[in-house]
Amino acid sequence: MPSLSVTDYLRAHIRTVPDWPAPGVQFRDITPLLQDPKVFRVLIDAFVHRYMDKDMRPDVVAGLDARGFIVGAVIAYELGVGFVPIRKKGKLPFTTVEETYELEYGSATVELHTDAVKAGDRVLLIDDLIATGGTMMAGKKLLEKLGATVVEGAAIVDLPELGGSDRLRGEGQLPLFTLVDFAGH
Repeated sequence: MPSLSVTDYLRAHIRTVPDWPAPGVQFRDITPLLQDPKVFRVLIDAFVHRYMDKDMRPDVVAGLDARGFIVGAVIAYELGVGFVPIRKKGKLPFTTVEETYELEYGSATVELHTDAVKAGDRVLLIDDLIATGGTMMAGKKLLEKLGATVVEGAAIVDLPELGGSDRLRGEGQLPLFTLVDFAGH
C-alpha cells in the first residue's frame, strides 16, 4: 500500500455531507478526524511541528468558536503556551471587546476577554475551516484591538472557491496555513 501524504491522509478522513445545511452545500465534516486517535494525532502533529519552530512559535493560541477550540487547545497544550477562546457574543462572563462581521445573510458578533492577550503577544489564530474568511478576520481584529500580533491564521480545511483565503491574505494581510483544500463548497 503506498504511503499517503499528511494532506491526503487527512482528506481521506474528512466526511462530505451533501446538501447540509442547505441544498447545494457540500459540508466538510471534521468529526471523523477527531474520532480516531491515530488520525487525531496526525492532525495535531501537523500543526504542532509547524509551530515548534522558533520563528513560528506563538505566545498564545486563540481558537474560534467552536471547532477552533478543539484543535487550538490541544495545540497550545503541546506547544506549552496559553489558549484563549474567541466566542460568539454573550458567552464570555468577564469584560470583553467585540467585533461584528457580515455573513451571507445577516451578521454575527464575536467577543474576547479584555485580558486574554497582552500587547505584543504573538498569536496563532485557529479554526477548523476557512470559507468566506469573516470569522477569522473578526478574530484577527479583536486580537489587534488588544495590541497582539496575529502571526498566522490556521485551519484544517480551506474552501478556496468561497474566496475567504484570498480575502484574508489580501486585504486582511494575514498569512494562512491550511492542511486540506476542497474544491466547491
